[in-house]
Amino acid sequence: MDSTQLQIRDATHDDMSAVQRIYASYVLNSTATFEEKPPDVAEMQSRYEHVRMLGLPYLVGIANGVLIGYCYAAPYRPRIAHRYTIENSIYLAEDQTGKRFGGALLEELIKRCERGPWRQMIAVIAGGDNVASIALHRRLGFRDAGTQPSTGYKFGQWIDVVFMQRALGAGDSTHPTE
Repeated sequence: MDSTQLQIRDATHDDMSAVQRIYASYVLNSTATFEEKPPDVAEMQSRYEHVRMLGLPYLVGIANGVLIGYCYAAPYRPRIAHRYTIENSIYLAEDQTGKRFGGALLEELIKRCERGPWRQMIAVIAGGDNVASIALHRRLGFRDAGTQPSTGYKFGQWIDVVFMQRALGAGDSTHPTE
């Protein structure tokens, strides 16, 4: 299966059960997230509502009628000076990695975010050894923006955090319109 067989659409409340299952697997089995206890469906619903309330995109990928991944943008930091900077998150079902679905989802997220007022997108990647996520972001125009060594601790190990960044739209070449 390739990314041409992927349908990408806006997430709905009805998708949050499948989203929660995908995310729970990452929480329990990987260092891609620093959460250690999987949030329940109600918490995922709340997080979804917060993203949508802010006017940010929350997308799902559907292949053969099954939700196989999701991505969304959220505020990078709460201070007003960061209002034009957002952070992306992307998760695929374990059996769907390596099929270019992640690239298709992230590419659509970037396109949607470029329609808004945002000028920078940050990827906060847990683990310098997360080569797939780093390669995906690099392929879509993200550049290295620094590494914080040993800022996470999960599964008995210290984990670096890799920051990558890309401009959205005009980036910093013009002033935003308020």
